[in-house]
Amino acid sequence: MNLKTIIETGIGPGLALLPPAMDSKEARVMMLAIGLQESRFEFRRQLGNGPARGFYQFELGTRASRGGVWGVWLHPASRYWLAKLCAARACEFEPRAIWTAIEFDDVLAAGVARLLLFTDAQRLPAIGQEAAAWNLYALRCWRPGKPHRATWSKFYAMAVQEVLK
Repeated sequence: MNLKTIIETGIGPGLALLPPAMDSKEARVMMLAIGLQESRFEFRRQLGNGPARGFYQFELGTRASRGGVWGVWLHPASRYWLAKLCAARACEFEPRAIWTAIEFDDVLAAGVARLLLFTDAQRLPAIGQEAAAWNLYALRCWRPGKPHRATWSKFYAMAVQEVLK
């Protein structure tokens, strides 16, 4: 799927269901870069049948781990907006239901991805701050088990180019 289509069918509509302040060029760059890094916007389930789902590869997580969908569901900064997002997408406001739905609902998946970024205590990195964007993704929000720094620069540059067109 090309990036313009991802913006038109997932990211744009997902951001439209959240407060306007959450929609920024910085947010769109992060969401595109993360989606490219996680799934290339090709894979909706990790390794065909793995624990992560959707283009942003969310795991379910647990109440105890406060990770994955559970983390966004529990976080005081995102919980209210996640409930609104779920209502708009006719998805039960329950972690397992959200996790199941994001595999094929790109709008919901984009909204959940933006909300995870919103839970971070720091501002989104300015466009061009690739290292800061990597740290947000790899060290603070997604925290992949096997981060692939070597691919990030290319994907981040692609995201910046698409957003700044």
